[in-house]
Amino acid sequence: MERVVITGMGVVSPLGNTVDQFWRRLVQGESGISSIDTFDTTGYKTKIAGLIRDFDADTLFGRKEARRMDRFTQFALSAAEQALDDSGIKLDLVDRERVGVYVGSGIGGIQTLLDQAAVLRERGSERVSPLLVPMMIGNMAAAMISIKYGALGPTLAPVTACSIGNTAIGEAWRLIRSGGADVIFAGGTEAAITEISIASFGNATAMSTRNDQPTRASRPFDTGRDGFVMSEGAGIIMMESLSHAQKRNARIYAEVIGYGASSDAYHIVATHPEGIGAYQAMKLALLEANIRPSDVDVISAHATSTGIGDISETMAIKKLFQDDAYRIPVTANKSMIGHMLGAAGAVEAIALVKSLRDGIIPPTINQEQSDPVCDLDYVPNIAREADLNIGISSSFGFGGHNAVIVLRKFME
Repeated sequence: MERVVITGMGVVSPLGNTVDQFWRRLVQGESGISSIDTFDTTGYKTKIAGLIRDFDADTLFGRKEARRMDRFTQFALSAAEQALDDSGIKLDLVDRERVGVYVGSGIGGIQTLLDQAAVLRERGSERVSPLLVPMMIGNMAAAMISIKYGALGPTLAPVTACSIGNTAIGEAWRLIRSGGADVIFAGGTEAAITEISIASFGNATAMSTRNDQPTRASRPFDTGRDGFVMSEGAGIIMMESLSHAQKRNARIYAEVIGYGASSDAYHIVATHPEGIGAYQAMKLALLEANIRPSDVDVISAHATSTGIGDISETMAIKKLFQDDAYRIPVTANKSMIGHMLGAAGAVEAIALVKSLRDGIIPPTINQEQSDPVCDLDYVPNIAREADLNIGISSSFGFGGHNAVIVLRKFME
């Protein structure tokens, strides 16, 4: 079996559109949540989100090409370009038949669909864009990365809701590990901050309504939490077999050593109240990695800032890690970046890679009043230096999809 490493990373996020800016602000405990100003939120229950700022698709891709892509694809291409450049891979020097793309989106091009539905109503069927379907479908981010870089290997667009990023990384790990590919672009992307999405999630009472305090709205594990904050963006990593990376003397950020996936088999949106699926996915990930719970140094939690979700995840951690649960720091990136849906897992994986390399755990901000049921060490409000070797990152999605990855600081 091949060892699998991470050699490049790219991010588009509410905290910045480069890895360095994202990481610097994350460690500083800054919030990327603000009032929605992209449409009129009058009458909406939730009026806040994690919006991408300073993203100029016309400059990045040219106006003509940008207009042929939905925002979720634009984000993915930007993050993929960053990751490829960061990795130093020269695609003309590798076997492109062994370069794959595993990048998914939970909702895909919903803004394009809404725009063209309006065209249909207002201007008639003949004015609907022939590009509607290829711009809208959820596999198009992966397809466009493949097309742009001539990646002829397997292309997959997993749709496992909010666990997409980890599903993509985990499945890519399995393929490279078994010798089926040398290099894979892996991650997730999302651009779902639209009128209909905000209305629907708001009416489901799933999102925070702390509209007058956007930066304090996402508060995982805090007793004052009142729902998640929707966000957008993309995270892409370059994954390689160790032998391929070493052959080209690549800089290696970290190693992927385990992956576990499970289903709650419980409810279309609610997590299992006892965290059974989360526990199972974490347990399987550690088994695949061939490590003990006591070997884990840090946990990057899914932690969406919902009442039941944060409790069930805490219960799952306690069940698996037993006494070590109180020793291992648990960090919740969504307290700062919000919930990036299909992009969340990949962006949080990048944060975990940086933690392992830099020896810094980002804080869980907005920890003001401890929930007596959520009583672990959530690294409250201030980043912490620590000696880190192994970390896990968890992602759970609507429908009961669970995906957990295990990363290790790279060692020869």
